[in-house]
Amino acid sequence: MDMHNVLGLILGGGHGAGLYPLTRERAEPAAPLAGKYRLIDIPMSNCIHAGIEKIAILTQFNSASLHRHIWSAYRRDIFSPGWVQILAAEQTPLSHEWYQGTADAVRKQLIEIKEADTQYVLILAADHLYRMDYHKFIDHHVSNGADVTIAVQPVGRDVASALGILKLDEAQRVISFHEKPQTEAELAMFRNSANPDKPFLASMGIYVFNTAALVEMLDEPGNDFGRDLIPAAIGKRNVFGYVFDGYWEDIGTLRRFYEVNLHMAAPDAPFDFYDADHPIYTRARFLPGSLLHDNARLTNVMVADGCRIESADVRNSIVGLRSVIGAGADIRDSIIMGADYYETAAEQADNAREGIPNIGIGMNTRIQRAIIDKNARIGRNVMICGNIDRPDEEHEHWVVRDGIVVVTKNGVIADDTVI
Repeated sequence: MDMHNVLGLILGGGHGAGLYPLTRERAEPAAPLAGKYRLIDIPMSNCIHAGIEKIAILTQFNSASLHRHIWSAYRRDIFSPGWVQILAAEQTPLSHEWYQGTADAVRKQLIEIKEADTQYVLILAADHLYRMDYHKFIDHHVSNGADVTIAVQPVGRDVASALGILKLDEAQRVISFHEKPQTEAELAMFRNSANPDKPFLASMGIYVFNTAALVEMLDEPGNDFGRDLIPAAIGKRNVFGYVFDGYWEDIGTLRRFYEVNLHMAAPDAPFDFYDADHPIYTRARFLPGSLLHDNARLTNVMVADGCRIESADVRNSIVGLRSVIGAGADIRDSIIMGADYYETAAEQADNAREGIPNIGIGMNTRIQRAIIDKNARIGRNVMICGNIDRPDEEHEHWVVRDGIVVVTKNGVIADDTVI
């Protein structure tokens, strides 16, 4: 399979309500992941490893930081083949609306897709964590003579109702599909007795299309691939499944974002960021190594570059780029996203005069079950404590969702505050 003949098309997502308030000031694919990456780095890295040279990212909401990251991390020089292109939602003589769904987003960029002049289009989501060999995926598509191939994964009953569930025949042709079935009766026909722990096959929201078939399908009504175009194609076109049994997580909700990040700090982390042969790429920042002073104690913690941690106790947590954690701080089961810059001595002096904390975590502060977004200023002797039973609430600088306290980007929490 000649990967020069494949366009990688990454869907940048809508307003990202599931990850709010992390998406209050950024697009969902720009959300930080595992201390130093962003969600968009996952499909981008998979494309690079597969040798896909033409990559387009469809964006529309709060996309400035995502655009900056793409241009700084994935620039091609004039001697490199292919390109990385951002296709932003825009008004045209033919369209006056934003993207109305996954299929509609692709439909609105058909001119650019045709100009890429590839035989196949690989459509990817930007909010998943996985490592897939797209070369094998596309080979499977070509060898079956498929018009459309859907990446699928075995899943349990606990998540089946949130996903598109399908059934394959012995040749791995898709013979039925149901988007987010809710009742046992709807699920019954899709149950696979061969795998009692994961008896359903779920669409991963990753597709390979023959470009000609994609163009024809987008002439038909429907704004979403999973809800509209894929079910309509079954029985009319060659629609196949590609079973992927590796690690895969859809990080579309705040709780899953929180849980998946913390899994990365565990001794038996299910996803390997340390794979020497298939690294995850991101923007180079040229930061110094992290400093741990005095009696700092870290247990099951993933620490990114450029951090300064005093005699604090940090457990089961992610500590992101340029994080500053003061002496006596106690942080547990939390994500500290860090900062975009270091404050100078002059800036810290201004902070003292204005009575606001420096960027970072102040002395003797306790944080549990929380997400501290970038550039947050947490004062001294603060207590922030989430609880799975805590009701949702929203304030200017902090939000509670799913029992997780989120201090928002650039949020300020004064000394001695209890949240």
